[in-house]
Amino acid sequence: MASAERGGLDLGALWLAGRFLTRLPFPEPRDIRPKQLGQAVCWYPLIGLLLGVLITLGAQGLRWLDPAVGAAIILILWVWSTGALHLDGLADSADAWVGGLAGRERTLEILKDPHSGPVGVTALLLVLIAKWAGLHALIDDGAVGLLMMVPLLGRAQLPLLMLTTPYARARGMASEQVAQLPRRAAWVALLAAWLVVALSGGWVGPLLVAAGWAIFWLARRVMLARLAGFTGDTAGALVEITETLLLILLVVAQTLIA
Repeated sequence: MASAERGGLDLGALWLAGRFLTRLPFPEPRDIRPKQLGQAVCWYPLIGLLLGVLITLGAQGLRWLDPAVGAAIILILWVWSTGALHLDGLADSADAWVGGLAGRERTLEILKDPHSGPVGVTALLLVLIAKWAGLHALIDDGAVGLLMMVPLLGRAQLPLLMLTTPYARARGMASEQVAQLPRRAAWVALLAAWLVVALSGGWVGPLLVAAGWAIFWLARRVMLARLAGFTGDTAGALVEITETLLLILLVVAQTLIA
């Protein structure tokens, strides 16, 4: 067995999660077992925290630059480190939701189309502008400490979605993950992620967690109404929408504190 297991902790699943969600140099797992596909999902919040630490350290290190330039560099780092994985899902979902008004099957058909239309491109631009503005404001205020919590809560939406929502297709990228997901371990990972944010962020921490739940509830409701479930693209869109709205919420909270 090529995956490293120590004390019941499957590091192969961690490497798999890291390589799927990021472009960071995680070891390449070999001889991937079906069970590891589900186990990898339990590591997603930790991968989000690692991404958050990366962009937070970058933001702190670039505080000597003009905030606008620093925010642009951090945004580029943020997009590069994820391989634009979830941005792709956002663009596809935006196109499908507007072009698929005819119903579920038409929406699923557009989601499979690799090309992006004007609605998808517009959604990408709006999210990137909002993220840049949020980063600019936090860097300018010297308040980037809680920034690391944003990717963590964004990635925590993925196991929560798989635990509570059916997969919309018979087969797809996430279908095997859903089938193999260890539910108890996934709930433990989620609770740990929410506790980390709630206990380490002062009064803003619980606010971020609650906002993440609200975003999830609304997005899940929309997915169920249109697709009776989720797809990999809509899951990616949920991550991007969560990150963007939480980043804006952080800026609002910092303004209220000031």
